[in-house]
Amino acid sequence: PVLFCWFLNSEHTPLGCSVCCKSSWNQLQDLCRLAKLSCPALGISKRNLYDFEVEYLCDYKKIREQEYYLVKWRGYPDSESTWEPRQNLKCVRILKQFHKDLERELLRRHQRSKPPRHLDPSLANYLVQKAKQRRALRRWEQELNAKRSHLGRITVENEVDLDGPPRAFVYINEYRVGEGITLNQVAVGCECQDCLWAPAGGCCPGASLHKFAYNDQGQVRLRAGLPIYECNSRCRCGYDCPNRVVQKGIRYDLCIFRTDDGRGWGVRTLEKIRKNSFVMEYVGEIITSEEAERRGQIYDRQGATYLFDLDYVEDVYTVDAAYYGNISHFVNHSCDPNLQVYNVFIDNLDERLPRIAFFATRTIRAGEELTFDYNMQGGGGKGLGAGAYNDMGHKDPSPRSFKMLFLTPSLPSGFLDLCLPFGGPLISNPWTPTLRHSYRLFLKTPGEDVWLESSDIPPDSSEFPQSPNPPHS
Repeated sequence: PVLFCWFLNSEHTPLGCSVCCKSSWNQLQDLCRLAKLSCPALGISKRNLYDFEVEYLCDYKKIREQEYYLVKWRGYPDSESTWEPRQNLKCVRILKQFHKDLERELLRRHQRSKPPRHLDPSLANYLVQKAKQRRALRRWEQELNAKRSHLGRITVENEVDLDGPPRAFVYINEYRVGEGITLNQVAVGCECQDCLWAPAGGCCPGASLHKFAYNDQGQVRLRAGLPIYECNSRCRCGYDCPNRVVQKGIRYDLCIFRTDDGRGWGVRTLEKIRKNSFVMEYVGEIITSEEAERRGQIYDRQGATYLFDLDYVEDVYTVDAAYYGNISHFVNHSCDPNLQVYNVFIDNLDERLPRIAFFATRTIRAGEELTFDYNMQGGGGKGLGAGAYNDMGHKDPSPRSFKMLFLTPSLPSGFLDLCLPFGGPLISNPWTPTLRHSYRLFLKTPGEDVWLESSDIPPDSSEFPQSPNPPHS
């Protein structure tokens, strides 16, 4: 640090010269403090030379009405953590979060919410794990926002358990094209002066014999099931054209949060979303249906899948958002969804490869979870089966199978959220890419669910058989 500080402050430093350094700016600051060196270039002066940064708080105790905290210092090993009195700590945000986590965990353990004078080891260990989790989630949040190309920011919260970021997930902003698949760029664009009020030849939608999709507020005015054709890169109109909505990306600030009812991660909006407004696209890796069948068998054994068939005209391609995806990867299912699926065509007009866009079915309040029906039908009602035909003769894009955790046998009885097509006596197995099995659900006693393959159920059977292997790995 002595040589580095001399170089930064030297009058002989060449103009525009830079030095490749293996240490981060924060690490260099710590080195200066350890060596008790002031360095104006690093922001280290005699006034803050002995100010060290708190990474997180590990423990708490109270002695004669004086509060002490065990501090993990940034840049130092755990063995260098020290007990510090409250007045020595200026980290207001970290202190508030520590006591918030402590109070929540005491309530969960059915203990008093007021902190005891000493924390037992298990409670202190939980607070350390929680602090480490928050740091991991904060880093993941920063990575997501660094990779996003859309206006809307992403935040991450987990106030439910100690689960951290997904281990194998890469954030992308547009389709990742799989092997052997080509996205052909559109060859022509519109010549409109005003695409909404004076469309030439019906603008891009008219060229494909379809209606203009949006009003002057950018809200979709087509009923579900009809395709959306937006202006493309070859059109004469500019970025502010009212027929450029989906291509502008996510406009709202959204939050990936951990659900408290066993559904894993979910997404909620941090802003009010008007009815019929565009919310997000379903993005992932485009693969062939044959590859989807192969991957689907693997995902079946894992108990969840993110395969979404692009079956607008024919079932040739599938979007796999398991490893490559955007925030839609975390959106949960609901039988009463607030998002509706639309097929969108912009720079690629191949009807076998539409972009999948979600629009709000109603006004969505800030803080409300975003959901869509994994078995959605174009008319906006409940689906009758994956990829059910709508009244236009086309099929809506539909998930090949579902991540609906209400069919996970490990969840308690009464947690089942039975909805079409799962409300009948035979429940389709949602973990397979094609329907290979059906299961009938018998309830023996509260808390005990028994699954039988339909082929094994004798007609008019009055006996409750033994439970077979559940429909997951």
